Parts: sequence; C-alpha cells; structure tokens
Amino acid sequence: MYAIVEIAGQQFKVVKDQKVFVHRLAIDEGKAVSFDNVLLIGDGNNITVGAPAIDGAQVSAKVLKHLKGDKVIVFKKKRRKGYQKKNGHRQALSEIVIESIVASGAKKATKAKAESKAESKVEAPKAEAKPAAAKKEEATQDLSKLTVAELREMAKAKEISGYSSMKKAELIEALS
Repeated sequence: MYAIVEIAGQQFKVVKDQKVFVHRLAIDEGKAVSFDNVLLIGDGNNITVGAPAIDGAQVSAKVLKHLKGDKVIVFKKKRRKGYQKKNGHRQALSEIVIESIVASGAKKATKAKAESKAESKVEAPKAEAKPAAAKKEEATQDLSKLTVAELREMAKAKEISGYSSMKKAELIEALS
C-alpha cells in the first residue's frame, strides 16, 4: 500500500516504514505527526484519488531528527563586467519515518483548527463594532486625534463636498 501525501508544501509518494527527508517541521524530535492531505492511495489494483484530498485518509509519521541538507553553492557572474557573487545555502530538513497509512476513518485535526479560527474571526468583528461606536463619540470630542481617512469618512457621511482634496486641518474645520 502506498500513498501520495502533501507534506510541508511538497508531494511525496510514501509507503510504510519509509524514511523521507522533508522541509523542516515545527515538531520536536521523537514526536508523532499526522498528515491529512492525502491525495492518492494505492492498494494493489485499487487506486483511490481525492478531489483534491481523500476524506478520512491519514498518513502518520514520526520525526526522527532535524538536520541540514548538503551545501548548495550559488555563483553568479556577468562576463566582462567584473561582477561575481558567491553564496551558499543549506536547507533545513526533518527526517521522518512513515508509521501507518489509513485509507478511511481518520479524524481531521486541521478542520477543528480551521473552525476555531473561523469562530474567532466571526467574534472579532462584533468586538470591533462596539469600539467603533465609542470611536464616533470620541471623534466628536477631539477630531485632531483621528486619521485623515477617518475624517474623510465622516465628511462623506455628512455630505461635505470636496472632502477628497482637503487636508487634515481643513477637514477638521469643515467638520466642526
């Protein structure tokens, strides 16, 4: 049984007990990690293709160690101009070993995170709405503390003509 799974932005064909070098994962050495973005699973003649990912499929792995890849020399030259730049790079990698491939029945951990993020985004505008009302009350008291964009919005709401070309001092004078 093999699977094509997306790990850290790259796609890998993996089988059980295979060691794979991937871009550095933010997980400690020796810890288990699971990947939910399984694109294809092949089991003999039976091949399951996701659109784009297979629901319920999961590949679990264990991080063996973090290391740096081989040095890559980047040499730039423009002939007859005296321009030469030499630079080196070593990619940060993580070595993982594939422990299991589950075709169905796995729970997605990323959905719960996405839902909690969505809930916090939904709550955030409500929290911002109350300070906006308080801002309007403060704006009537002291217009000099507001930005030009906020003053222009107020001028637009009061239907003052020519507000787009006015400077901050002119906007404060027109609004007061």
